[in-house]
Amino acid sequence: MPARPSRPSRPCVPAHQVGVVVIGYQDAAHVTDAVRSALAQGDAVREVVAVDDCSTDGSAELLARLAAREPRLRVIRLPANSGGCGTPRNTGLAALTAPYAMFLDSDDVLPPGAVDALLAAAVEERAEVASGLCVRRELPSGREVPWQAPLYATRAVVAHPARRPRLVHDTLCVNKLYRTDFLHTHGIRFPEGRFPYEDFVFTARVLAAGPRVALVPDPVYVWHVRRSAERLSISLDRTDVSNWRARTHACRTAYDILLAAGQKHAARAARAKFLDHELRMYVRELGLHDARYQRAWWAHTRAYLAQYDAADWTRSPTAPGRLIGRVILAAPEPRDLPRLRELAARPARLLPPYPTADDGRHTPVWSADLPRVTLEPLLTRPPRLLPLAVDAELRPSPRGPALRLRLRLRLRLRLRLHELYGRVAAAGPVAVDAEWRRREDGRVSGRRTLLFEARVPSADGPVWPAGATLALTGRAALGPGTWELRLRLRFRDGTSREVTAHARTDTGGLRRRALPSVRHGVVLVQPYATHSGALALRVAPGARGVAAVVHGRLRRLIH
Repeated sequence: MPARPSRPSRPCVPAHQVGVVVIGYQDAAHVTDAVRSALAQGDAVREVVAVDDCSTDGSAELLARLAAREPRLRVIRLPANSGGCGTPRNTGLAALTAPYAMFLDSDDVLPPGAVDALLAAAVEERAEVASGLCVRRELPSGREVPWQAPLYATRAVVAHPARRPRLVHDTLCVNKLYRTDFLHTHGIRFPEGRFPYEDFVFTARVLAAGPRVALVPDPVYVWHVRRSAERLSISLDRTDVSNWRARTHACRTAYDILLAAGQKHAARAARAKFLDHELRMYVRELGLHDARYQRAWWAHTRAYLAQYDAADWTRSPTAPGRLIGRVILAAPEPRDLPRLRELAARPARLLPPYPTADDGRHTPVWSADLPRVTLEPLLTRPPRLLPLAVDAELRPSPRGPALRLRLRLRLRLRLRLHELYGRVAAAGPVAVDAEWRRREDGRVSGRRTLLFEARVPSADGPVWPAGATLALTGRAALGPGTWELRLRLRFRDGTSREVTAHARTDTGGLRRRALPSVRHGVVLVQPYATHSGALALRVAPGARGVAAVVHGRLRRLIH
């Protein structure tokens, strides 16, 4: 009988070295789960300090009862609500006696082994900071998305932050272990009082102090994302433009801290991160707001970006965030929001039209009335880096024999790859690998390879069509859930480009349909455009599935 493979050995870490600060406000439903996840880390945790920010929902009483049974837990209740996360974290940090510190929010948890993984790396590498992978878990679906995964692909040691400027992209404070004396020696604290995005500033202060940083690929923090909660977190509550002003203020403060510390490369990387992350995220949602919000957001963003210098724009000038920023600076009023939304998607899509300047050279430009926003660098970028646009629509498949119709429900998927200043024709599109990925669990279905047809003219310029049928029943069926279309374009020279498809709204394809089914009675099918304009599909079989979709729709409308 073959021997069973041995499990990875648990890292050898010293005991009683870590103190975990847990902060909470009006979160009685979750705070004890957070505290228990910290206590469950084992002997490495000397103490857990839970700081209640003057809650009135019974949180402090729940913590007190838990502390009566757990000697490692201490509870501090602030006499007045501080209005933010900085003051309770600072209070907890001041109360710690352990040589290492971690931070945990009341609605999140530490996964098993998190403290051991970070502490082992910090001790072994003599690092002032150890950082690991944070996983964003969407609730109630349970879908998990890693945060800043490229930073944590492998274990690494960074002798000084200047050697890896990309560290500024991970602005979280909760997926890290800090040497307490390092924080005290450099006077590193969070901003006090109401200061949204306080972790941006705290992280900048940490990096400005020049720590030795150990990176581990282990998941060390689970960030719960509750979009349907009655009280949204600061990062999710973006309904008012004040949230954007607070975020840009935190980004500007972080930049100033790094620049004042002489870390010019890190400061430059922080500005690039703003363009690639913050700007693209808010632009994707800009069309959801009213005209008043859009004007205020646009004016504030123009003023913020006016502080950038030439060097901030010359590197990768057609990177999506930089191109969006240049359009905003060039236009005094909001414009081209649907096109900007698509460019802010991941991967980016540059939709037509594709105008050229009347300069004798036919230089690619954003639009005829914004000729200063040049797209000329697109002419030299390889196809795998181009913001290629594919649009898609779903329609009922033409009816075949009655028996086949009864047994299998089908939709017809039609794709169109747009030409981009002659670059697509030069690359020679051959095929597209298409698959549907279920948002709830990442399951992949309906995988097909479609051959591009011959190029044909369209109102938006030349396009390469492709198409396939999509089964809603049978072995290849998508099944219930929300499905996102993922594509990989393949070219003549063997290179490829991953894209998502723009959902066409001009053909009537985005229409909810109730299709008859022998097995389920009815299958509700809803193609729709995501916030970034990509095609997705909701499938709900049976009366119960239809009711769930209607209930979810009503909940989103009310929320």
